Amino acid sequence: MIIEELTDKKILILGFAREGRDTLKFLQQHFPSKVFGIADEKESLANLPKKKVKLFLGKKYLRAIRQYDVVVKSPGIPLKMVQPLLKKSQSLTSETDIFFSLCQGTIIGVTGTKGKSTTSSLIYSVLKEGGKKVQLVGNIGKPALQFLARQTTEDIFVFELSSFQLEHLGQSPHIAVLLNLYQEHLNHHGTFSAYAKAKANITAHQSESDFLIFNKDDKEVLKIAKKSKAQKIPFIKKSVSPFLAPIEPALLIGKLFSIPQSNIQKAIKDFQPLPHRLENVGTYKGITFINDSLATIPEATIGALDALGKNVSTLIAGGYDRGISMTQLARRIEKSSITTLILFPDTGKNILNALRNRGNFLARGRLKRHRSQRNYPPNAKQLAFGPKNIFFTDNMKEAVKLAYLHTKRRGSCLLSPAASSFNLFHDYKDRGDQFKKAAKQYARY
Repeated sequence: MIIEELTDKKILILGFAREGRDTLKFLQQHFPSKVFGIADEKESLANLPKKKVKLFLGKKYLRAIRQYDVVVKSPGIPLKMVQPLLKKSQSLTSETDIFFSLCQGTIIGVTGTKGKSTTSSLIYSVLKEGGKKVQLVGNIGKPALQFLARQTTEDIFVFELSSFQLEHLGQSPHIAVLLNLYQEHLNHHGTFSAYAKAKANITAHQSESDFLIFNKDDKEVLKIAKKSKAQKIPFIKKSVSPFLAPIEPALLIGKLFSIPQSNIQKAIKDFQPLPHRLENVGTYKGITFINDSLATIPEATIGALDALGKNVSTLIAGGYDRGISMTQLARRIEKSSITTLILFPDTGKNILNALRNRGNFLARGRLKRHRSQRNYPPNAKQLAFGPKNIFFTDNMKEAVKLAYLHTKRRGSCLLSPAASSFNLFHDYKDRGDQFKKAAKQYARY
């Protein structure tokens, strides 16, 4: 999209969170006299501009679409909710689409179900150590449009791309990195096929002059890579890193940009894991608390258990139920050294059922449950193998208190939920912050 094409258009910003605000600021700089529409499901929004905007707030916010020529959709609003409301004369775009259209530098796009934030940060660190003019944008970095005003052709933008950002993107980055594909965000996309199709947009519009760096051990990723026209650079994740994301894409991109090997290795050595991803909270009363709240799917929790090994004696897991199977996680728990399992609703029940279906229940015995949890599984029985102490609770303070009571000294308590947070917490950050706060609070008693 050329910015001049918007001169005579009525523009609606649909969704006014982080990206929506960045979009408004960018558009107001180009069209200071234009009045922009802002539509959001929330009844009230903080720090709203007082002039040159028309507000459409509340449950009927989507009705505003019919009044505008161009709709700039925020990532969190499902495409399937918007498309049926559009007429042929209307255009649908996004902040990501605008950035891709106007960017003069090189875009490195990174996506995958898990590990994209860490991988993006690793790539950024390698390029920065190599003396490149690089910016980290997208989910993990700053909103992208603010960089367009002072960009040059020498700029490199490492752009973490979610499936929400990719689902309507009509362009692909010069260098695409595709890590993995697991079941995720099915409440947004509807089916895994639709989710995979959205992810595939990271390479769908690439040409022979572009590059695709991809994980050839992932069957779903391999399907997408085979259809790509880009120059293909496969990688295999050779080992479990302390931050769970593969370092291979960062190594390969370092080579593409002719960065000396010594600089690449220094950047990786100095790299610090992201908050809420295997974050060491501290050791209190002989127990090490590890915050892995970013683990929102079973595969991420399995990866955490693989990385930490036999040190984990207590696992806190469970959360919002999106219909994802917990069978593989149950198998991994069974093989672990976990002695205490503390489960949140709703998927806590699913984890228990998956363990029960492994056939490892004693004929007698009852699961322990915390008094606050009313929805514990009825008539559940203890496991013959694996965790001996299993508790159900519905808040973080009680979960951590139980961890202090039942985690062996010199062992670790790992928060790695294998599920989203939205049934009990604001988001994964809130969940992780509550865990850290409670771990430090109960250390005083």
